[in-house]
Amino acid sequence: MIEAFEAAAREEGPLPRIRAADRLGRELVGHQLLTAMVFDRETMSVQRIFSSRPNEYPVGGRKPKRDTEWGRQVLLEGRRFEGEGDAAIREHFADHAVILGLGLRSIVNLPILIGGNCVGTLNLLWSDEELDPERTAPARLLALLAAPDWLPQQI
Repeated sequence: MIEAFEAAAREEGPLPRIRAADRLGRELVGHQLLTAMVFDRETMSVQRIFSSRPNEYPVGGRKPKRDTEWGRQVLLEGRRFEGEGDAAIREHFADHAVILGLGLRSIVNLPILIGGNCVGTLNLLWSDEELDPERTAPARLLALLAAPDWLPQQI
């Protein structure tokens, strides 16, 4: 498994480790959407830098997260968020109509921490209403493997 990830991470193109995490994650945890966001602490917003479904969920989308429970938990405190069901999606995401419109009903947002500070998130979404620990545990490892792709954002 690690060898396959390392080989994929050496492929040409932008964000190789995030792309490798997407590919490996589809096999290991079966997510239907993986996105990656970079965090701008000054504006307290996130911007999408990767989407496994760019036609439906394009790169570049910016989301303000100031004064939100999700922003405090994930971006400021560096703690993962797990959301299950339509109500959780509606409560925490302004773009809930897009998420639910894609048939996605559960989400894990994993903060990417470098030097103790959140620099972004890796986000995995599924159509299942409930999260399965057998999926969320490997998803956390994928975020660790993909983390080096955020380093250029900090230079």
